[in-house]
Amino acid sequence: MRKPIIAGNWKMYKSFDEAVDFIEEIQQEIPSPDKVDAVICPPALYLPTLVVAAEDSSLAIGAQNMHFEDEGAFTGEISPKMLSNVNVDYVILGHSERRELFNETDEAINKKIRAAINYGIVPIICCGETLEEREAGQTETKVARQITKALKDFAPVEVEHMVIAYEPIWAIGTGKTATADDANTVCCAIRLAVETLYGKDTAEKVRIQYGGSVKPENIEELLSKEHIDGALVGGASLQPASFMKLLEAAANA
Repeated sequence: MRKPIIAGNWKMYKSFDEAVDFIEEIQQEIPSPDKVDAVICPPALYLPTLVVAAEDSSLAIGAQNMHFEDEGAFTGEISPKMLSNVNVDYVILGHSERRELFNETDEAINKKIRAAINYGIVPIICCGETLEEREAGQTETKVARQITKALKDFAPVEVEHMVIAYEPIWAIGTGKTATADDANTVCCAIRLAVETLYGKDTAEKVRIQYGGSVKPENIEELLSKEHIDGALVGGASLQPASFMKLLEAAANA
């Protein structure tokens, strides 16, 4: 059985003091790490401080993005070597906002995944379709293509420790969400894409999250589905109370 994983993506929100207060408030209340993996991905500026703030708890800290090179003349970028050096555990890669607003390609995302794996950082690999693609019946084709390109040229043992997040672009921050059945269908298609590449055993070990207006009110139904192993959460991860409710639901799933 795959252990649920709830990851909060704070995007470009919270002051430094708010971020520290959040971690201090929740860190001793997190459910057992045997039942759920809890991750917070804050703005990069806060990463070293929050890693230290969370070190006596089971809360993991992740980055929202990174470059694929170790170092170089890449103004404004952060490398996997830097993230590893401050003990970051996870990194979100290929988020639709990075793809749409910052022109990230599938090829670049593949390089970033390789870099993360090389430094022992767990990648949370995002995929998802636009509303137009969904209405045209292209959802499963789109996400399978993204995953196939993202996971090119890895070993099965590397892939089985990755996390994949299905985030329909039309549901991110809109208040809309896919039905639990629809989300499960797409997550199943993602698992089949992994199976095509690396076999059934590897595909069964990969954890697949759903993301897109996930809230305490809908998390239990989502987690009840066979192929949904957690959630990548935006707005509902910004308040300690709602984030804790998500963790508790996952721990009891």
